[in-house]
Amino acid sequence: MENNTSLQQQLLEAGVHFGHLRKKWNPKMLPYIYAEKKGIHIIDLNKTVECLQETALALKNIAKSGKKIMFVGTKKQAKEIVTECAQRVNMPYVTERWLGGMLTNFNTVRKSVKKMQTIEKMLGDGSFDSVTKKERLQLSRDKDKMEKVLGGIAQLGRVPAALFIVDIGHEHIGLAEAKRLGITTFGMVDTNCDPNKVDFPVPANDDATKSIAIITNYITAAIAEGLAERQAEKSEEDESEESADSGLKFSVDEEGGDADAAKKGKSAPKRRIPAAGTGGRKPAMKK
Repeated sequence: MENNTSLQQQLLEAGVHFGHLRKKWNPKMLPYIYAEKKGIHIIDLNKTVECLQETALALKNIAKSGKKIMFVGTKKQAKEIVTECAQRVNMPYVTERWLGGMLTNFNTVRKSVKKMQTIEKMLGDGSFDSVTKKERLQLSRDKDKMEKVLGGIAQLGRVPAALFIVDIGHEHIGLAEAKRLGITTFGMVDTNCDPNKVDFPVPANDDATKSIAIITNYITAAIAEGLAERQAEKSEEDESEESADSGLKFSVDEEGGDADAAKKGKSAPKRRIPAAGTGGRKPAMKK
């Protein structure tokens, strides 16, 4: 209870409870609104804490299972925060512009990423020294342009398992693509948005930098905890496998040693020479 109270106090200080003007509100956000003050809706922080903890637990389990979670925040206030948090837990992120088809046409996007990586590699090892200066400059510009948009998903080999979105109204294209592919969605939802569009809504102020920072950092800490638990379980499994292998090897060595000892202790069988008249070759008869 004390932890919830301290978290609620932190959210209050960060201004998470401030919503939009009454004339801009979405009626579906009514269960998450506490009151109205001077024409501005106030978000119920008790609901925010509940939703935030539920979201953090779900993302922790996804990270623990080894799946990827994509961070999406192309708003000016969210770019730096989202980039820093995603890089901290080694997750893909989109902070510049959502390319149409980034999820639904993922194979084509992967080709662009590979092209960017190829150009970067060739510029680094000097393969472009033979081309003209103009061509080299054009390739460098193309690489910079692609890296700006695709740099956050360069290491993403397949479609992510979940999306964490800072403003679901602003990122409606990415949200629509995720819903079409059945990807689990998490998002910060302000009073002007529909909370039913995401699987795990977090009612919060999605315009203030402090509000975005505290929510995103809380989510990132949960993901980091899930990754740490996965690493610990993996280490325990490796240790148990090593101990099992060493025990098996020890038992095999013991069996082999016993067999060698038995072979050494056992003398070679003596050849039996039958006596005359008791079988075997008969003695020659005297004439």
